[in-house]
Amino acid sequence: QVQPVESGGGLVQAGGSLRLSCAASYGGAYAMGWFRRAPGKERSFVAGISRDGDSTYYADSVKGRFTTSRDNAKNTVYLQMDSLKPEDTAVYYCAVGTSPIMIRHSYDVNYWGEGTLVTVSS
Repeated sequence: QVQPVESGGGLVQAGGSLRLSCAASYGGAYAMGWFRRAPGKERSFVAGISRDGDSTYYADSVKGRFTTSRDNAKNTVYLQMDSLKPEDTAVYYCAVGTSPIMIRHSYDVNYWGEGTLVTVSS
């Protein structure tokens, strides 16, 4: 089963940090990524990482604050979120890609997690 499972969401104050984790059996064979859906908005891309971990890609809104990494031995990808802002409040979704190269868009995604809620208070 490739269905990814997220963990690590919660409530944090603005300026704080959280680390999300995502476990996906066989996810080590594909690019993986993160998307989010803020209240009242459509789901949007956050970050992507190639299968080998050598390439990453970020949305402009999180660049310099969020870092994605992976441990293929554990079939796990991480999203380290620092300097969090209230506008980062959203449900965060882990995604397993259709190829090993990169995820940048929803159409690059083969499997979605159910999401984990991140709430940033001001």
